[in-house]
Amino acid sequence: MEPPRGGAPGGGGEPGGAPPASDFGLLTTLTGHGDSVVSVAFTPGGRILASGGLDSAIGLWDPAAQRSLGQLRGHSGPVYSVAFSPDGRTLASASGDSTARLWELSAGRTVHTLSGHKDRVYSVAFSPDGRTVATASKDRTVKLWDAGSGQLLRTLVGHTAAVDTAVFSPDGRYLASGGEDHSILLWDADSGRPIRELRGHTEAIHGLAFSPDAHLLASASRDGTARLWVVATGRELRSFSGHRGYVEAVAFSPDGRLLASASEDDTVKLWDVADGRELRTLLGHTGWVIALAFSPDGKVLASSGADKTIRLWRQE
Repeated sequence: MEPPRGGAPGGGGEPGGAPPASDFGLLTTLTGHGDSVVSVAFTPGGRILASGGLDSAIGLWDPAAQRSLGQLRGHSGPVYSVAFSPDGRTLASASGDSTARLWELSAGRTVHTLSGHKDRVYSVAFSPDGRTVATASKDRTVKLWDAGSGQLLRTLVGHTAAVDTAVFSPDGRYLASGGEDHSILLWDADSGRPIRELRGHTEAIHGLAFSPDAHLLASASRDGTARLWVVATGRELRSFSGHRGYVEAVAFSPDGRLLASASEDDTVKLWDVADGRELRTLLGHTGWVIALAFSPDGKVLASSGADKTIRLWRQE
């Protein structure tokens, strides 16, 4: 059986000054999914949290009130990834039914079904301007779609195995993808031209996140490490070791000073981006932690996993 997949796109940047605040404590636990929760994403305003589960459901939550807002159903396979458009009006989802969907959030209806992949779609991401959607698939390709019309724009070919994750840089210049071939590919987001390959991980890459200034790229791998890369050169800046199992997801805090990592060892770890120090381990999940997302204000961290829950951690 394939391992759970997840990883929420995140932001961050080059830190400096005093140590970053890492004093996050458990706020609440959200339940409602019938299987592993493998993706979480906040709206740009932070008022809604979406979750994707292996139960084929998309959950919508009010993080402030700590309550469910209902579910979106339509996929006939697991929902591996969810992502909001920059204006927060559209939700994208990626599924094991080989499609991605774009949902009108206010009406809870599908506006476009993105069909074209030949196998499971593991990841979905919006470009910063909201005009393009990227999907990554087990069919070894990344596809770019017009968000307005749902039409396929181009197919990016370069990976030699399943592509587990894809994410746009915050400045819109780059698209990064990673997968089962142990490699990270960096693409020109406009032309789809390959720019460089980042090599160093010895197992599959399940999660990627750009820093908010787009200078750094973080990766999560089944080799048990998270790594930081300098986007301009492709150089590995540092490796974060400490988890006792696969690292499933990474997310930068909005100020770029913290990196969160989620692991098969049932924990979330917080790291100082500037010097690589482990700052805190968040305990509470009773199964693999598969997905992470910081709220836009950085005060809440959402994590989800194989224990069928979403946990919200608040900065104390």
